[in-house]
Amino acid sequence: FGAEFDPNRPLVLRGPITKVQWVNPHAWIHMEVTKEDGSKENWMVEGGTPNTLLRRGLTKQTLQIGTVIVVDGYQSKDRSLRANGRDVTFTDGRKLFLGSSGTGAPKDGKDATER
Repeated sequence: FGAEFDPNRPLVLRGPITKVQWVNPHAWIHMEVTKEDGSKENWMVEGGTPNTLLRRGLTKQTLQIGTVIVVDGYQSKDRSLRANGRDVTFTDGRKLFLGSSGTGAPKDGKDATER
């Protein structure tokens, strides 16, 4: 986490999924975010390993293209459109931990394994 992402730049992204890469060592969720001025940005959100995400209930069925999600996370240090995802929230209110434990991301009590 510390090499690529900024713990002082938390962000919230909302939009539909455009692509999911189930690759090791980290899965990537691509999403289209509409800014306040109406323009669109294509963000890449890093999650935990595919196996970690599957154990938490994130599957190819839950992360389908077009699914609208909200991601809480941290922006990359280089200020590109990349983020490390902390949590993903679905429109039905389900909220799942997207990151992997022990990544160096700020501890905020949301990950039960941090305690």
